[in-house]
Amino acid sequence: MKKYFAEFIGTCTLVTVACGVAAACGCLTDGAPIVGYIATALAFGLVIVAMAYSIGNVSGCHINPAVSLAMLISGKMSLKDFIGYVIAQFAGAIAGAGILAYILGVDSGLGTNGLFQNDVLKSLVIECLLTFVFVLAILGVTSKVENSSVAGLVIGGALTLVHLFGIALTGTSVNPARSFGPALLVGGDALKNVWVFIVAPLVGAALAAIVYKLLAGKKKA
Repeated sequence: MKKYFAEFIGTCTLVTVACGVAAACGCLTDGAPIVGYIATALAFGLVIVAMAYSIGNVSGCHINPAVSLAMLISGKMSLKDFIGYVIAQFAGAIAGAGILAYILGVDSGLGTNGLFQNDVLKSLVIECLLTFVFVLAILGVTSKVENSSVAGLVIGGALTLVHLFGIALTGTSVNPARSFGPALLVGGDALKNVWVFIVAPLVGAALAAIVYKLLAGKKKA
């Protein structure tokens, strides 16, 4: 149960702090200042770094159902743990959104995601691509024990990178739980379209796991 609780705490922190920065900077509004995008991207990356070096030794610091799916496909976790992780991650995201709603109010948007140009297909492609890049980096850096000391920095940097590209497009999800928590409390279009930010990251993560298996297999050969 400790690892599930760690995932709950990690995801709650991610939503509270990183989505909180997005909401405070007004990243959902048209013409948001570029400094707001940069601050939000850094917030997501830095939370991952902080959590990786605090709860990483307990749960591996997935704090993202897409990452857990990739680990399941890669044979690095059991189906039982996968289910436990996902439940804990969604619960943590909802708790984090609740904390944000209390502090900033639901009208702040709580860092919810939105469709790019109101286009579902483009949004699916963007989120799938961003998650693919992010998860591929995770699978690569965690594949060797000797990388453990820098893994948190690499993963945090990768998350910052995809956010720098994606914030102006969809707000960047790459994490079904991170998107669901705020959307559940905000409601409206955010909740109506949240399926996009659940499905696309899972597809992107699955593709990353499959591609990495092929790459790793060829390397060993």
